[in-house]
Amino acid sequence: MAALGGIALCLVILAVCISVSGRELADLAHDGRLGVVGRWLLEIGAGPILGDFELVEAGTAFAIFAFLPITQLTGAHARVDIFTARFSARAQSRIDAFWSIVMAAVIILISWRLFAALADKYRYGDTTYLLQFPIWWAYGACFLASIVASTVSVYCAVIATLGGAQNVE
Repeated sequence: MAALGGIALCLVILAVCISVSGRELADLAHDGRLGVVGRWLLEIGAGPILGDFELVEAGTAFAIFAFLPITQLTGAHARVDIFTARFSARAQSRIDAFWSIVMAAVIILISWRLFAALADKYRYGDTTYLLQFPIWWAYGACFLASIVASTVSVYCAVIATLGGAQNVE
C-alpha cells in the first residue's frame, strides 16, 4: 500500500509540475515572447492541465490512506511522550496498547464513514467540476486503502494488547 501511495504521490507531483510549467509557457506564449514556437505550442494544446487541483485532491487523499497501514505497523505516528517517558516499561506498554485500540477504532470509524460517502457519491452520480470524473472513484480508492489500514490497525491493537512488540520493521 505504501508503494501505491508513493506512486500516487509522485504522479500528483508530476501533474503539478507539468501544470505549473504549462501555465508559465502559456503566459509566455500569450505575451508573444515565444513567437512562432509559442503559437504552435498553444495550437497543439500545451499549457496547464485542466482540473489539476481535482487530480491533486484525489491523489493526495488516496496517498494518505495508503500510507496509514505502514505507519501504524511500524509505530511511526507522531508521539509526544514528555510525561510518559519516565513511566515503567509496563506502564508504557499499557499506554501504547490503549492508543493502538483507539487508533483502530478511529480508522474503522473513518472507513465506515468513507463507505457511506462512497455510496452517496455513487448513488447521486456526483462528478468533479472540470474533469467530470465520478467522485466515487476517489472515495472508492480511499475506502479500499482504509480497509487495509483498519485491518493492520486491529492487528496492531491485538498485538499491543497481548503485550507483543508493535513495531514490526
